[in-house]
Amino acid sequence: MNLSTKILIGLALGIIAGLELGAEGAAFAKAWIGPLGTIFMNMIKMVIVPLVFSSLVVGVCSLGDIKKVGRIGIKTVAYYLGTTAFAIVIGLVIGTVMEPGAGMSMPAGTAKVAAKAAPPIMKVIVDIFPTNPMEAMLKANMLQIIVFSLFVGVGITAVGEKADYLKHTLNGLAEVSYKIVGMIMSVAPIGVFGLITPVVAANGPAVLLPLLKVVIAVYLSCLLHAIFVYGALLKFIGGTDVARFFKEVSPASLMAFSSCSSGGTLPLTMSCVQKLGVSKEVSSFVLPLGATINMDGTAAYQGVCALFIAQLYGIDLTGAQYFTIIITGTLASIGTAGVPGAGFIMLTMILTALGLPLEGSALIAGIDRILDMPRTSVNVTGDAVVTYLVDKSEKSNQEEPLY
Repeated sequence: MNLSTKILIGLALGIIAGLELGAEGAAFAKAWIGPLGTIFMNMIKMVIVPLVFSSLVVGVCSLGDIKKVGRIGIKTVAYYLGTTAFAIVIGLVIGTVMEPGAGMSMPAGTAKVAAKAAPPIMKVIVDIFPTNPMEAMLKANMLQIIVFSLFVGVGITAVGEKADYLKHTLNGLAEVSYKIVGMIMSVAPIGVFGLITPVVAANGPAVLLPLLKVVIAVYLSCLLHAIFVYGALLKFIGGTDVARFFKEVSPASLMAFSSCSSGGTLPLTMSCVQKLGVSKEVSSFVLPLGATINMDGTAAYQGVCALFIAQLYGIDLTGAQYFTIIITGTLASIGTAGVPGAGFIMLTMILTALGLPLEGSALIAGIDRILDMPRTSVNVTGDAVVTYLVDKSEKSNQEEPLY
């Protein structure tokens, strides 16, 4: 039985257990079942920093040419921004067709929500350069770790033979990290069970029914984005078997669905894409960046939620406002990179740009954990797709397909 099947079984058992426990058993699930998921995620987080740092440094050393690093970086960001824009459009289309906010009224007791401003873009750029790389590692600041790793990799390459010992040491650290990830993944089904059971128990049918159309719209938007946007990219640019690709990355997608953490899924995503033939050099560069700035699933969610709130208040949006949602959401995916609660910050930014009442986002916040699951899964799947496409373009001189 492969890993994705085992994870799927853990997910299914968690859903069944959560429904059986219900709201009355939510406290029990959180106290006694939830820790299984917490321990699992702690183990994953334990290995993320050494894995990203060592594999990225070794990857840059293997690439050698700094121009090649820059070329891969430009391709990566272009793919991430392009797919994010498409995701918002899909969310807007589904929100327009389904009208999840039509016929609903705003509850009188809904809490006021203050807009959360994203940091200025120049501050984001300045902050990616660490003053203390050890502090960046302690705080797991992925953008800063990526930048520091790039400098170390370029430095080792420039020094040459004298730095071979350091290069081999970091290569050994990367291999040890991969082995530890394999050990942790052996208990993934138990971890997934522990993660999903408390969520289902706390957010049963009674909680979801009033906002069921929003939930369906977000899930449908994410699914359509994965099928049509990622499927088209893989088929026509990647020239690969789409069904097989999704099957191979399904362990990472399911893990992301259960954990709602792109960073926590990163080691497994690396393993999945490397099984597809993607080089360690490319995957160790593209995936950490994607786990930080790629927000396709979140973008689809933004489109649905913005229309839901407009419909909730009976506000008709103009064509210019639709365009504003697309531009704001796409740029915000970079501007909120690495900021805690980035999805909610993006939503309040869009609502503020459109002049829509922020109070409506309080309703979304109530079911945010349920909506976070599909969008994180799509985020991670998108990371894998872009990594595959970038790697394929770097190997474009090869006659044979990757598999």
